[in-house]
Amino acid sequence: MWPPQWLTPVPQNLIESGEGEFVIDFAEAFGVVTKDSIAGRAGEQLHLRDWQKELIRHVFAGQDGLYRHAINLILMPRKNGKSALGSIFGLYSLILGVRGAEVYSVAAEKEQARIVFQDAKRMIEASEELSKLTKLYRDAIELPSNGSVYRVLSAEAYSKEGLNPSAVIFDELHAQPNRELFDVMSLAMGARGRLATLIAITTPGVRTDTTGQDSIAYTLYQYGQKVARGEVEDPTFFMASWEAPAEADHTQPETWRMSNPGYGDICSAEDFESAVRRTPEPEFRTKRCGQWVSSAVSWLPSGSWEACEAPLDLTDKEYIIGFDGSFSGDSTVLVGATVEDEPQVFMIQAWEKDPNIHDATWRVDILQVENKIREFVTANPKVKEIVCDPYRWQRSMQVLAEEGYPIVEYPSTNARRMVPACAKFFDAVVDKKLRHDGDPLLARHLSNAVVKTDNLGVRIVKENRASSRRIDAAVAAVIAVDRALQVRIEPEQLTPGVYVF
Repeated sequence: MWPPQWLTPVPQNLIESGEGEFVIDFAEAFGVVTKDSIAGRAGEQLHLRDWQKELIRHVFAGQDGLYRHAINLILMPRKNGKSALGSIFGLYSLILGVRGAEVYSVAAEKEQARIVFQDAKRMIEASEELSKLTKLYRDAIELPSNGSVYRVLSAEAYSKEGLNPSAVIFDELHAQPNRELFDVMSLAMGARGRLATLIAITTPGVRTDTTGQDSIAYTLYQYGQKVARGEVEDPTFFMASWEAPAEADHTQPETWRMSNPGYGDICSAEDFESAVRRTPEPEFRTKRCGQWVSSAVSWLPSGSWEACEAPLDLTDKEYIIGFDGSFSGDSTVLVGATVEDEPQVFMIQAWEKDPNIHDATWRVDILQVENKIREFVTANPKVKEIVCDPYRWQRSMQVLAEEGYPIVEYPSTNARRMVPACAKFFDAVVDKKLRHDGDPLLARHLSNAVVKTDNLGVRIVKENRASSRRIDAAVAAVIAVDRALQVRIEPEQLTPGVYVF
């Protein structure tokens, strides 16, 4: 099944000029089925499916012997041939890779890393030609003619300094206890430049790792979504993710079919019918439906926000500006909403720290934010209110109010205010009573929002305080829509000052 649900763009000319066809030829010449399964009997020649060939062509895109992608993230449920693909990638990188190649199979635990490695050894043992070229050891394969080696490593990252990888095959990246091993291996490839690549093949899992932060796999997955949406341009990063929508019924064959490229072929339909009855739902969703799970509950039903995207007509409208800001380490966002029965929601501007760049000195430029508000109001004089969470921004609110801007103080930590505001926004989205401009950052922040339920009701929060998944744009949109619907009922124009409603 091609393409998968998420696929980062790769130029066709680099697919055609890359090494994909060589990898495919190598796989079909030397790849064997290593254990009895629905895909074939052990020892039989490996037969690549069309979707696997397309995946290989995309992963190995490049030009003049150089890889386009430094990092490749491949996400798919279990039993779709991940280990076989990993073995082919590792073995190809050893046999036909650069001279002096250092290829590594890595995983959270050494036994997991050995799964891909052992399959590669079995392929060598099944081939007289490859057996003559290589020397096999328990955790290493040598290619003496090229001075190349293929080794097994595990998550004790402190012992991996000094390596010079040309290819890294990361198995089940979601299980890494933290990001240390990934960082060590990816940084170690730097000396090789575009002659090196890291390929992570994993099922999804729980979003957080043992530190309470977003796991490295989930962090990369969210980054891949940004690249796929066009929110970030990064030709060195590739992601292909097979998954079912969050709202899909995990008990239904339609869900299994859309999330498993090998459904009914490499993996048996009967196995799914058995597994769904004996597997806890979160485990089944991650391992069989390709979905990330957490201990929190997502807020908007999957697909409901996307269904509200439509062309906007902002001519001669009255506006509310929703403003949720931070000082450091998070994001600051201005979201607009029109004052009408069915508000139109649009992004004005966002300032967001890149979570992949560790810069402790990063701060939001306060003057830039203030000037953007001035600029928008000058261009759109029918701004009724600038609704702001006052935390850390009291000075800006006072300055703008003294200049004559209608500032409304709206603490997002006030549950009695946020509970009904979130309910209004939720209902408007589900009932398609609002439209939006499809801004990808706003969509991401909304997808990050989870619900907190207490005696006051339901409101949106971050999954946990340590999480780097931001929801500031979601908060700004909620408060903008709340005030837009309220001002529609009580249309008085505010005089300059700071108001609390």
